[in-house]
Amino acid sequence: MVIPLRSLDRYRKQLNLPKPHKITDFIRKCPKLFELYKDQRGTLWCGMTKEAEDLLEEEERLIEEQSTKAVEYVTRILMMSVDKRIQLDKIAHFRRDFGLPIEFRTKWVNQYPHHFRVEKSKDGVEFLELVNWDPAWAITELEKRTLGLNDGIGREPGILSLPFPLKFPPNYKKVYRHGGKIEHFQKRSYLSPYADARELKAGSLEFDKRAVAVMHELLSFTIEKRLVTDHLTHFRRELVMPQKLMRLLLKHFGIFYVSERGKRFSVFLTEAYEGSELIEKCPLVLWKEKVLSLIGYRGKKKEVPTFSDLSDMEERDIIKEKDIIEGDTEMEDTCADFEEEEIMGGLDDVSPTNDDELEISHFCNSFKGSS
Repeated sequence: MVIPLRSLDRYRKQLNLPKPHKITDFIRKCPKLFELYKDQRGTLWCGMTKEAEDLLEEEERLIEEQSTKAVEYVTRILMMSVDKRIQLDKIAHFRRDFGLPIEFRTKWVNQYPHHFRVEKSKDGVEFLELVNWDPAWAITELEKRTLGLNDGIGREPGILSLPFPLKFPPNYKKVYRHGGKIEHFQKRSYLSPYADARELKAGSLEFDKRAVAVMHELLSFTIEKRLVTDHLTHFRRELVMPQKLMRLLLKHFGIFYVSERGKRFSVFLTEAYEGSELIEKCPLVLWKEKVLSLIGYRGKKKEVPTFSDLSDMEERDIIKEKDIIEGDTEMEDTCADFEEEEIMGGLDDVSPTNDDELEISHFCNSFKGSS
């Protein structure tokens, strides 16, 4: 698990480290996770510390432990879709959000044939297709919490009338004059995300409220109760969502909170947070916080050792030229998935209109008092 530093430069996009930032500076700021050393020819290499390797093993174990829940959530997404199948690449966007393993597309999806299978279209596009409808899972997370139901056995998904939990910024009443609109929205019945929604008219009140229910369900599935909004746009057709998804999220700012970071927007489920802190943290979230706690270093730069200077080199295999070539090839194969996700991510991005940008700025300002 080492790579020449020059090879890392090819993956700046995946690392989210654009020029002129130096990769070496970034690595030196994380000495508890990464280490630099030179081989006898002077080539600079990057590797992981023992602590980082232990963290990787821990992550693999945690992902395996929560695989049953991940299978349920992926199956339920397929159950919410119109045709009961979704393009595999689109689901891959949510791999980390749902705690799926890195080999999600190549191995994981084939391990649960009772729930779903991979089908290839005539033009070679891979789809994940539902195999068995499970009535026990055709129930929303909101129904479970509000009504105390454990499963949907014996109940057909249909009309729901459950209000959504709301959390507002402290000064929202001063900024917004909604009158009784929020109360009317909360009292309005809507179609379950697991019911057939093909007959709903786009733009109708019933259509929009069901879309809110779908968004609420998706966010409830994620480990951090948040998602990148441009990934959500890929599911508009499959999950019967509105074209102007951002407007819907901003309109219901008591249910959702939209945040801008860099050039991307993320949507949060407000009920899952107390201020900026996630209320219930699953083991994978705690693992991520542990990793983040090891990032950051402001000490003096250390001299980069050579292989011969390292005391534990006896425990490491001597890296030959053949191994270097194979290592680079493996790195390219591994990063191909990430590159494909980035390409897919740009196919259907939402480019907010000027009105949307004004709305986002207007709404975000109201949250400054609560952040």
